[in-house]
Amino acid sequence: QVIKCKAAVLWEANKPFSIEEVEVAPPKEHEVRIKIMATGICRSDDHVITGALVMPFPIILGHEAAGVVESVGQGVTSVKPGDKVIPLFVPQCGECKTCLNTKGNMCSKTDFGKSPGSMPDGTTRFTCKGKAIHHFLGTSTFTEYTVVHESAVAKIDSAAPLEKVCLIGCGFSTGYGAALQTAKVEPGSTCAVFGLGGVGLSVVMGCKAAGASRIIAVDINKDKFAKAKELGATDCINPKDFDKPIHEVLTEMTGGGVDYSFEVIGRMDTMTAALACCHYNYGVSVIVGVPPATQKITFDPMLLFTGRSWKGSVFGGWKSKDAVPKLVDDYMKKKFVLDPLITHTLPWTKINEGFDLLRTGK
Repeated sequence: QVIKCKAAVLWEANKPFSIEEVEVAPPKEHEVRIKIMATGICRSDDHVITGALVMPFPIILGHEAAGVVESVGQGVTSVKPGDKVIPLFVPQCGECKTCLNTKGNMCSKTDFGKSPGSMPDGTTRFTCKGKAIHHFLGTSTFTEYTVVHESAVAKIDSAAPLEKVCLIGCGFSTGYGAALQTAKVEPGSTCAVFGLGGVGLSVVMGCKAAGASRIIAVDINKDKFAKAKELGATDCINPKDFDKPIHEVLTEMTGGGVDYSFEVIGRMDTMTAALACCHYNYGVSVIVGVPPATQKITFDPMLLFTGRSWKGSVFGGWKSKDAVPKLVDDYMKKKFVLDPLITHTLPWTKINEGFDLLRTGK
């Protein structure tokens, strides 16, 4: 059956979301229809609104969520109606070259790149006012019901609180994994984290969990410092307080640069600063923030020639279908906290207010 429900549709760039009635088609073969119970707001959603991440319109955004399976299409074996699940914006098909390689997690079924905005078969499951509405990253969670491919959904503990573990669908896992999986931070090491939003704070938690001895948090909004310290940052610095480049400040503070640095903003200048502040020979810098579409980066290649490593990390390097249920189990065992990452809880019809809070750094 087609389900009629409410969704936040973005008709065009740089406009507010519009709460509309949409029709959600039943799941096709190997697809799953989910009732979304909780969804987070992520900066990547905002990048689509501003055009920094190029996607087709009209579109239903949202990719960090948790819900309950409503129905499944033919051939679906990993979940059944009533299961609590987290949609995966990085799927895990288990068959492509990346899925079969132990080092990779960017499944070829992901919606990054190719023909974005549709299900793997090239069509959409959403209609509004007679028009097809595009999907976002194969998840589209700003709606009461969504349809995802079976490779893009993970069954989780039935006791998990969905309004908290929805963060494991993107922000928390992305930051925590960037430290533990991508950088492989070692006990006793020094780290610098640029950007203290939800993902940046999750990087701080990952560095602490890995046993880093010094975690330097960097942000131009000093209101973020108290929470960063609560979650494990040992020092907090504001680049505006110095009259020299921040990478020089960090290099002096650490006697030659940090072992690991993380850029969790998505800006060119902070990416090169993060690279420059790690140790010239064995430092590792990880790009976690989504880079803007049209910009190119220029830097002195000597920064890399001396031995530094520059890496990227999507979804924290986790193989999503394998890792998400385990991360939820770890949360249930109190191995990490999620509450400090939740600043506001709003009814989802106030989604535009939620984005205003994000843009004002609140």
